[in-house]
Amino acid sequence: MDVAVQLLFLVVGFVMLVKGADWFVEGASKIAEKFGIPQLVIGLTIVAIGTSLPEAAVSTSAALKGSAEITIGNVVGSNILNVLLILGITSVISPLAVQKSTVKYELPMVIGVTALLAALGLSDGTVGRIDGFILLAGMVFYLLYLLRMAKKGQASALEEPESDGQKDSMLKLILLILIGGGMIVLGSDITVDAATALARIFGMSERLIGLTIVAFGTSLPELVTSATAAIKGKADIAVGNIVGSNLFNILFVVGIAGVITPVAYQTDFLVDTVVCISTAVLLWLCVIRKQKLQRHGGVILLACYAGYFFYLIR
Repeated sequence: MDVAVQLLFLVVGFVMLVKGADWFVEGASKIAEKFGIPQLVIGLTIVAIGTSLPEAAVSTSAALKGSAEITIGNVVGSNILNVLLILGITSVISPLAVQKSTVKYELPMVIGVTALLAALGLSDGTVGRIDGFILLAGMVFYLLYLLRMAKKGQASALEEPESDGQKDSMLKLILLILIGGGMIVLGSDITVDAATALARIFGMSERLIGLTIVAFGTSLPELVTSATAAIKGKADIAVGNIVGSNLFNILFVVGIAGVITPVAYQTDFLVDTVVCISTAVLLWLCVIRKQKLQRHGGVILLACYAGYFFYLIR
């Protein structure tokens, strides 16, 4: 009975996170549009950060509640799952074209930023406030890079929001932000409590819960979006979106959590971080020659995720 209740809470938490982030982004984007902020800037900032809000809320809530293994596990697990599972499934449905900037700049950035996270965490066993500010500074540089690439017409990481903000009243948009933000906060609270309770019931570590169940739940928007786009034959931006999401997860999510409260980095996470780096290297090797993620590459990614999953639950 307890398991069923906690699973229900977990699902409710995930739904609140996803829908809350959706409403928050919609309200903030349309208010920015009303003030004359260019769609390009909105897409590269508000929308980009908004897609990482579920991970940010869960990670920060977990850190504040002393469940640091969920904090790091959520981010590292999401990044592994994004590449191996989501891109694996998407490319099996339809081969994915990859932009030159993703191969040349963004994938090496993911490798470097993930290695930086490991170095910061292992240096003293925590990702503290100074570490958090370092990661947030990296996010600012990444946003500037995206803006520069977008102006050149080469940005691959993010889509621009649809423009209809002028039709909505300011009160409605403010309510969307407030309700969406409230749902994100409450949803993250419910998710962390349910995940922690399930870990206790099954005798699983919070690290394992964070790397699997919580990571999967907070990555659901990316999975649904990428798979749907692939089915419709419009998934060429999927690789850039996932790579961008992985960068935001480390720079923004761990950065914010670290600034709010120091996050413990357990030595067990070194293996997961190395796997995270390896997935980025594997993806880079799969796409470097033809700038395309073929179906056989997707099968390799899915096989690697299956191997990693069995390593976790062994």
